[in-house]
Amino acid sequence: MKQDANSAREVFGQVKWFDPAKGFGFVVADEGGPDILLHANVLRNFGQSSVADGARVHILVQETERGVQAVEVLKIEPPEGTGGLPLADFAEIDPKVMETAPLEPARVKWFDKGKGFGFANVFGRGEDVFVHIEVLRRSGLADLLPGEALAIRVIDGKRGRMATEVCAWEAALKPEDH
Repeated sequence: MKQDANSAREVFGQVKWFDPAKGFGFVVADEGGPDILLHANVLRNFGQSSVADGARVHILVQETERGVQAVEVLKIEPPEGTGGLPLADFAEIDPKVMETAPLEPARVKWFDKGKGFGFANVFGRGEDVFVHIEVLRRSGLADLLPGEALAIRVIDGKRGRMATEVCAWEAALKPEDH
């Protein structure tokens, strides 16, 4: 943990819970101490509208009159245990194909957390891309909002075009490590 000139300090922790409808949630710091408020606006500045409960986060926090609050999200890692068995939809697909699919910029068409799925559209393409809630969880997200910009890895699967990974939209602009 380091201190900077703006009195913000780095904290590593885990998301206790986050409710996109309420617009906030809390993080428990690895170092202990009071829960840290994570506001939806801070998460949006990182390029996401939600974060999965149990996700690991690297954040900058500040002490305020109302307690400790996150002021910037630096990194989010999916919750542990979400990479287990592959989804049935991906069972017959070579994992290398899923890992090497390019990240493409897209927008959420709609997503229904209760139904456990939704659809997105890749920029410049007309077809819908199926997004399963388990793919969201494995990507460290809990929900998606209509019109939300994101980056997705897309393959041809049992349900047609399917997302295998969902990231902040800026990820589609960065050079790939593959």
